[in-house]
Amino acid sequence: MGAYLDTMNGSTGEDDPSPPAKRRRTDEGDVSQEAEKVTQKPPEIDENFYSRQIYVLGRDAMMRLAQSDVLISGVGGLGVEIAKNVVLAGVRSVTIHDEQVCTGVDLSSQYFLGEATVGENRASACEAPLGQLNKYVRVTAHTEPLTMDFLKKFTNIDWCHFNSATEFTKRNRISVSFFCNISHAFYNTVLSCHLPNTYEKQGVVTTSHKARHGFEDGDYVTFSEVRGMTEINECPPMEIKVLAPHRFSVMAPYNGITGTGGFATELKMPKDVKFKPLKESLQNPEFVPCDTANADRAAQLHLGFQALHAFQEAHRRLPRAWDMYEAAEVVQLAKEKNALQANPLKEIDDRILTLLSCTSSGSLCPMQSVIGSIAAQEVIKACTGKFTPIHQWFYFDAFECLPQKASVPEFCVKEMELARYGAQACVFGSDVQRTLLSLNYLVVGAGAIGCELLKNLAMMGVGAGCGCIYLTDADKVEMSNLNRMFFFRTEDVGHSKAVAAANAALRMNPELNITSHEDKVGPETESVYNDLFFTHLNGVASAIDNVEGRRYIDRRCVRYCKPLVDSGTEGTKGSVQVVVPFVTESYTCSRDPPETSVPLCTIKYFPNKVEHTIEWARDEFEGLFKMSAVNAVKYLENPRFLSAAQKTLPLMEEVDLLQELMKILVEERAWVFDDCVEFARLRFQEQYDTRIRQMLRHYPEEQLTSKGTPFWSAGRRCPHPIEFDPSNTLHVDYIVAAANLRAAMFGIPQCTDREVITRMLEDVDVPVYDPHKNDAAVNEDHTVPRDAKELVCDLLEELPAPRDLEDLTLTALEFDVDDDSNFHLDFIVAASNLRAANYNIAPADRLNSKLVAGRIIPAIATTTSLVAGLACLELYKVERCDTL
Repeated sequence: MGAYLDTMNGSTGEDDPSPPAKRRRTDEGDVSQEAEKVTQKPPEIDENFYSRQIYVLGRDAMMRLAQSDVLISGVGGLGVEIAKNVVLAGVRSVTIHDEQVCTGVDLSSQYFLGEATVGENRASACEAPLGQLNKYVRVTAHTEPLTMDFLKKFTNIDWCHFNSATEFTKRNRISVSFFCNISHAFYNTVLSCHLPNTYEKQGVVTTSHKARHGFEDGDYVTFSEVRGMTEINECPPMEIKVLAPHRFSVMAPYNGITGTGGFATELKMPKDVKFKPLKESLQNPEFVPCDTANADRAAQLHLGFQALHAFQEAHRRLPRAWDMYEAAEVVQLAKEKNALQANPLKEIDDRILTLLSCTSSGSLCPMQSVIGSIAAQEVIKACTGKFTPIHQWFYFDAFECLPQKASVPEFCVKEMELARYGAQACVFGSDVQRTLLSLNYLVVGAGAIGCELLKNLAMMGVGAGCGCIYLTDADKVEMSNLNRMFFFRTEDVGHSKAVAAANAALRMNPELNITSHEDKVGPETESVYNDLFFTHLNGVASAIDNVEGRRYIDRRCVRYCKPLVDSGTEGTKGSVQVVVPFVTESYTCSRDPPETSVPLCTIKYFPNKVEHTIEWARDEFEGLFKMSAVNAVKYLENPRFLSAAQKTLPLMEEVDLLQELMKILVEERAWVFDDCVEFARLRFQEQYDTRIRQMLRHYPEEQLTSKGTPFWSAGRRCPHPIEFDPSNTLHVDYIVAAANLRAAMFGIPQCTDREVITRMLEDVDVPVYDPHKNDAAVNEDHTVPRDAKELVCDLLEELPAPRDLEDLTLTALEFDVDDDSNFHLDFIVAASNLRAANYNIAPADRLNSKLVAGRIIPAIATTTSLVAGLACLELYKVERCDTL
């Protein structure tokens, strides 16, 4: 199947900021793309919907993607996989083209087709389900032969940076070829910030505290905020040479002064990538290596696919499954093709080409998941110019999945050739298919990878006979999930992921036996997932996003001697690990190096990056609106809470707890919204003015260390206080968010009217700064004061009894970064950017604040599809155990 891409810039296209209409047939004559092409405004990107993907691609690339039109020709299993990923990515429109009708064989890998669509055109049948994946993408079907007039509708009208992109993929059952032809410059604007400390005469940069810079030879960097050698801040990007993990050199201007401080920022430079046309590349190919253990495999498969095309042209069909006579003909055709190559191979691998021929008439959903995600990612690259494209041929095979003695009896082929799993049985044989039908598998996690795993398992027929799939996930569907978890729709938001995913899998394969659970797999649910449950299983597929959960599942699999297929992703990176009892090491046998963490003193007193201020704001949220209420609620509901705390807490922590309870229950208790506004204003004064003044009183700007160096250097930024200004939008943002969060905590009606809140601020009595009050504000020494015991007694006497506070309602707020109406992210953005302003740090926008505060893992649909496909290819091997 082939795909033609047309990537237009903002000056062409349809002037329609709303989501485009769906399912308009181009072959019925009711759509004229040429007539619709008028001057287009830049599209509005739904950052909530695309948030995880934007963290991978960036806003600019997402904007270019949203102005791109894609034509995909051929909507079999591979075509629909590419289309699914491209639609989820968020292009402007996708046109799917196919002239064939659906048959029973298509049901083995084309998951948007069913028994009811047999006999219907494949593109028409897929139009509606593909259109439901993304309301911002127009999906149309074209069922007539492609003509030059039709293709002209996809020609670039405004060329922007680049020309056109053409990409061809040829799918096979156990091997795949991929050809990419894209003619424009590619660039990547992912930035990495580092903190240089010194610049020597030779142009050598040493990072602060000898931290690893993470650069490589040939990278380009720009400098900012360098003191001394200030001219380097104005220089264009400079190429570097790595000298050590914490040192690198640049060709920098030198004025006799050594520079100190500042930042080095990596900048990805544009790269002009040249491609050969298809005809030339067929004879003189360039390969992207995939299997380093078989260096010439790509060249062998390159000949093999050309031989298959020649066979198909001669016989009007592909070779029959496991027909050795026809396989011999394919091998001979490959030898003839080899003679025409610019650099012919010295030896033809008859075994590989025979396997290629014998499996060519079959179809595997996991293989199509792998190559479809790679092809879709190349589409995204072509549309956005982001990341380096494949150059130019890519071949992937999984021949090791085949049985050692692979053969399919003729009667089995005839019996299954029209059945749902017939295309898969043509590759592995009916015995393997019966094994898959009888498997009992536990799938842990129904998120992005979990949905893709279920898709493959359903198409493979795992558990569709006498077996069963057990799916478990305790989470609910959220709006941000819809961009990469293609099982879910808007109506599923708020409902169980496990239940919704199980229902979607059943729609793909009604024969599937699947049971959904809404429980976590952990020590607390061992009564559910007990000895009997695990003994009954054939294996476990893990698709969860936390290490502790993975370790627990691994321990259970080791205990019950069950194979485990674990997979995970982060942005464009992914991993699959297979654990087989008595064959491989377990998941917990190897550990990743610990993640680098920022010292608490940096977060609390000496931030130098906006990420530090966001983490500080997140801690501020937890302290103000969660933990204080948590302890107060425990005091109100549990009569023994305070006595138990007194027995376990050190004396100073007991003082802190009692003072916290006095504040929230008595001194700072909110009765009306005005009290919440007063709380927010006083907190602003304390955090952004008073404490900064106290800091500067202890460590003035000219302060020197014991070594005679400036105290405010080497990563320490000298702060300045901020005076509250009611006309400053950011200042009022903080008050509005903090006051409404306080109101939510006390069950008080909220107010979002900024004018009303500003008038309330006029009545707040803000104390004048006293330099001698709270003089220990920046002192971390928690020594116990002499009168601490007396203070405890006084606080216990003043603290009201729970029975006297029965009219008080308190709620501890759980941080939720994906709800734009709850003021959680509003508070983080305002609080962190005010903190950044204190320390002269560039502020972060809402999207990046959300990334850091929500501890969000960037994600993209193509990566999850690829990883799930690889995981299910491994499952074939696991269940046979002779070719691991």
